[in-house]
Order: sequence, then structure tokens, then C-alpha cells
Amino acid sequence: MKIAVGSKNAAKIAAVKEGIQFIRLSAEVLSVDVESGVSNQPFSDEETIRGAIQRAERSLLAENADVGIGLEGGVTETPHGLLLCNWGALAEKEKEPIVAGGARILLPKEIAERLRAGEELGPVMDEFCRRKQIREKEGAVGIFTNGLVTRKDMFFHVMKLLLGQWLYRKNER
Repeated sequence: MKIAVGSKNAAKIAAVKEGIQFIRLSAEVLSVDVESGVSNQPFSDEETIRGAIQRAERSLLAENADVGIGLEGGVTETPHGLLLCNWGALAEKEKEPIVAGGARILLPKEIAERLRAGEELGPVMDEFCRRKQIREKEGAVGIFTNGLVTRKDMFFHVMKLLLGQWLYRKNER
């Protein structure tokens, strides 16, 4: 089986590989750089979901894979403030995509204000932490949970939700 991941991001690829191992599936995992088709900083659940689906479908086609996976991080506005969100999609040829969402946390006001002003979370976090490529490592969630939940952890949770639905669909009668 060939599974294409619509990203070159290390945290996302690690989450997919961990998900595949978790269900004991023998598969080749390929990372492919595809466009999400949404803004660099998705700003709603709807936009983040659309980005995940488009990554999944585009990676499926790009690699002629059996399964395409799209994982997308974004933010969503709520009455409580700006929440970090993450969504995933699993695509197969001639089937509706499977969609799942993960945990959410409230972003600090100083980060939220910069995102609302048009900046992207990755570079904002790099500057905030005075480090590079936070998005490839623990992510904003890792910083703001003191390392208890990392970006890979959040996407691994989404992968389990996607793979569980996929296994259920395969076993439906």
C-alpha cells in the first residue's frame, strides 16, 4: 500500500508514520509538497478543513497513491478569543474524503493580535521563541502546553481519528 502525505513538514510526516504503525499497517509513506489551496494562515475551521481535503486529494493524485493524507493547522475565532485548530483528511479514489479535527487551545492575546493583523503563526512563533522552525518541531501547541502536547501529538490524534474511520468504512457491509 502507498500512502501520500501532502506535506514536507516533519511533524506532520511523523504523525502519519506513527498512525500507520499504531494500526500495524504495512505501507510506504511518501511525502509530497502540494498546495493547500487556502491562505498560508487558514483563519477558520472551514478554511482549515478545505486545506486538509485539498492536500489529501492532491497528494493522492500526485503520487498515484492508494491513500492521500492532508493535515492542516489553522486558527478559528471564537467569543473566547483565537483558538489554534488542526484538521485532517484522508482521500481515496472515487470516495468521499474522511475528515477529522483535533484539540484546540486559546492563543495568547499578543499572538492572536498579530495573526488578526495578517501575520502567519509559524514566523510569529519563531520570533516569539527566538528559534527557527517551531512548526517543524513542537509547534505553537508545544510551546503553550509546556511541551505536554506537541504538534506531532495533535496530528497523531487526528491520524487515529482518520484511520479509525477509514478502517470502519473498509469493514462496512
